[in-house]
Amino acid sequence: MKKLVLFASGSGSNFQAVIDAVKTQKLSAEITGLVASREGIGAIDRAVDHNISYTIIQEPDPQKESEKLNELLNQWDPDLIVLAGYLKKIPAFLINRYRNAIINIHPSLLPKFGGHGYYGLRVHQAVIEAGETQTGCTVHYVTEEYDQGAVIRQEIVPVFENDTPESLAKRVLKAEHKLLPEVIAELIN
Repeated sequence: MKKLVLFASGSGSNFQAVIDAVKTQKLSAEITGLVASREGIGAIDRAVDHNISYTIIQEPDPQKESEKLNELLNQWDPDLIVLAGYLKKIPAFLINRYRNAIINIHPSLLPKFGGHGYYGLRVHQAVIEAGETQTGCTVHYVTEEYDQGAVIRQEIVPVFENDTPESLAKRVLKAEHKLLPEVIAELIN
């Protein structure tokens, strides 16, 4: 059985979508751990609720952070690493070690509205301000540059005239919850 490790920085709703896909056997995988970027986030609650090991890594020293991640991943031994709303940059050693085995879900149709600083409502605000008629979400491979890795799959979501960043975010998030487990299933099979 393939092993997944997820990284999250927020509520963990995409993490939950993956948990649900494993529980309903849409994904033939085991989640061996969660890396959280800070305390008090919903993703940790979800890990606790489902008996999934988690570690909070808030290390200001990049070298020590890399060492901790390396040790943790040696222990959890993932076949695939999934960034599910993780806002920190992944260390280069990790990208090299797991080349084409780290994926990210992003709330726009990359390459539009991607890169450093484009996350959460900021993305949806930018989409609306640009007058886009469609947006969506993208699952892509992680590289050394934010949101620059090869696109694996995208899901299109319409932008309505009366959309607010919040209303658009809800529809894009629903698409993310569908797309992420589907892409993981494709990659691990």
